[in-house]
Amino acid sequence: MIVRGLMRRLVRLTTSLGIGACTAVVELPFALLSALVLLIVLPWPRGRRAVLTPLTAVAGRLAEAERRRLARFGEAEVSHAYARVRALQYVAVRWVMGVVGMAVVFGPLSATVLWVVVVWPFTDLHHPGDVAATGAGNLFFFLVGMQGVFGVAHLEGLLARHFLGPRPEEALERRIEQLAASRAGVVAAVNDERRRIERDLHDGVQQRLVALGMLLGRALRSRDGMRADQLLRQAHEETRQALAELREVAWRIYPTALDEAGLRAALETVAERSSVPVQLDYRLDSEPGTALATVAYFVVCEAVTNAVKHADAGLISVRVAPGEDGVLVCIEDDGPGGADSSGSGLFGLARRVAALDGRFRVESPPGGPTTITAELPCA
Repeated sequence: MIVRGLMRRLVRLTTSLGIGACTAVVELPFALLSALVLLIVLPWPRGRRAVLTPLTAVAGRLAEAERRRLARFGEAEVSHAYARVRALQYVAVRWVMGVVGMAVVFGPLSATVLWVVVVWPFTDLHHPGDVAATGAGNLFFFLVGMQGVFGVAHLEGLLARHFLGPRPEEALERRIEQLAASRAGVVAAVNDERRRIERDLHDGVQQRLVALGMLLGRALRSRDGMRADQLLRQAHEETRQALAELREVAWRIYPTALDEAGLRAALETVAERSSVPVQLDYRLDSEPGTALATVAYFVVCEAVTNAVKHADAGLISVRVAPGEDGVLVCIEDDGPGGADSSGSGLFGLARRVAALDGRFRVESPPGGPTTITAELPCA
């Protein structure tokens, strides 16, 4: 799993640097032309202002393209609210990182091709030493290129954040907004949970207890011993049903298996209680914290319940594995797809995940499959 995540990150960052190398071909001539024009009009303030307007407009478009590239393929989130002059300064130096990225991406690749074309034909494949040397050479070029990709991608993020922001004040304001939104989501989730518990008690356990009272009253008023005995047996059955429904409500509020046996045992219980076969792939080596385990459990439980009720699925796959910075929870069913991520159930799960600063994603194309992914960061 770690190797797969590392390779996905490598491919994503390599794509980012490759696109950045192509945009540098445009940014370098623009930076040289801008420097020449500004140098010519330097003695005239009015001329500088007249020239800066179109230059900053073009620089803003180029900077916006770079911001989207970094947000899509890179690892730097940059605010779109930056000054146009800062965008011009960023474009003026960004092409350097594009050239470096081109060298990092295509340098080891060219060396590997050269190794295969020049060295490989003269390698004796029947000699273990030559085969080992060839493999070691290719591995060396691959590792050098991988470290270069990671390093240049990190430098690109630092450069973008330096020129385009966000400023510390903007980052603090954004964090405050996120905390306020997550707090409101937690309050709403608690209220929804309270209403659900009230509804379950009213529609289930309360009705059972009312029926139990009526049966006992009829038994007390009955003068027929056999009839009274039959009513008492029915009352005993209603008592068992009420206790079962009460345990079911208590389990949905918080399963005791989480505290007694851990997250894996609780998820295995969810799989056993499901009417649709559930395949559980649990890969955590250690038990997560209580808050994280609780959210992970309810994400799986609610997703499995939705799949059973609405997805018309024949198999549900649940995977809980280490993520890049926490725990990755993935639930997939083989239903026809078309799930509504704005529905009450999935929206409630999104709020639960957001309360832990996690990320929640639903992919349900027509024809399926439906995949629900929650990335939960560790504290």
